[in-house]
Amino acid sequence: MSTRLPRRIVVTGGAGFLGSHLCTRLIEAGHEVLCVDNFYTGTKANIAHLIGHPSFELLRHDITFPLYVEADEIYNLACPASPVHYQHDPVQTTKTCVHGSINMLGLAKRLDARILQASTSEVYGDPAEHPQREDYWGHVNPNGIRACYDEGKRCAETLFADYHRQYGLKVKIARIFNTYGPHMRPDDGRVISNLAMQALAGEPLTVYGDGSQTRSFCFVDDLIDGLVRLMNSPDDFCGPVNLGNTEETTMLEIAEKIQRLAGTSPGIIHRPLPQDDPVRRCPDIGLAQRMLGWQPTTSLDEGLARTLAYFKRRFFEQAEARASQVVTSLVYPATDQV
Repeated sequence: MSTRLPRRIVVTGGAGFLGSHLCTRLIEAGHEVLCVDNFYTGTKANIAHLIGHPSFELLRHDITFPLYVEADEIYNLACPASPVHYQHDPVQTTKTCVHGSINMLGLAKRLDARILQASTSEVYGDPAEHPQREDYWGHVNPNGIRACYDEGKRCAETLFADYHRQYGLKVKIARIFNTYGPHMRPDDGRVISNLAMQALAGEPLTVYGDGSQTRSFCFVDDLIDGLVRLMNSPDDFCGPVNLGNTEETTMLEIAEKIQRLAGTSPGIIHRPLPQDDPVRRCPDIGLAQRMLGWQPTTSLDEGLARTLAYFKRRFFEQAEARASQVVTSLVYPATDQV
């Protein structure tokens, strides 16, 4: 595996959940990083610890418009990834996947830079094969409410593959399965963040359907390691390659784990399944194991404990501090100064 140390790396969506962790990992490895984000779902809080670092630069930019910078490598992570956010403006989601990919591929072509596309397990849709391998073409509703993301990412993969075939561009395609950890937004509508916030607030946990549908959850540190390994893989290995955890867990099991780790037992309520929600989702990571020497190492219990600690520290303690300030201002009202 190559050990090149590029002079400069662009991370689009760098202030988001995955992007912020990737920026940190790259800075720690000695790279210069340009974080590009329009802050639609990313937050400056995720990268606050990097502001001021001599090797870190932040640029507010929407990749649906061309970007003119210099770089050796590009990680294209820019796109809202949770149903709540990508369904809020589905046309813009498709534009980000398609126009954004065209713009970033054009930049990589001009610079002769390596470029990695953060694709998704959603390209498999509601899969008819289990577990999902990279040679499975998927089972996607092209007109459903999730299609802006599912089909947008599928089209992005097509563009990356064609830029490689037509122009010889050095591309990498990662199909990311469910990932969780610190820097997730509490309002992103994903199962881990939903259940964690409900448990910490002492509220009943919401499980959709009967809870028998499954997911496989990969901790963010493991996922970022996979992305870096893929970027550093030989030029003739483009992917797509699945990155995710193979430990399959039902929604009911994950809710019970989170309740136990949070030390609460407010009960579980069931809601109808959302439209086009996959029943089973689990990767076959044999290709990543063979080509990248990669597999997840963080247990679900350990990852959930670290995620709950982040939510508690980041959101609940801040809420308690704000409430305390309100009480103080009521007990000791400010007086006008003459």
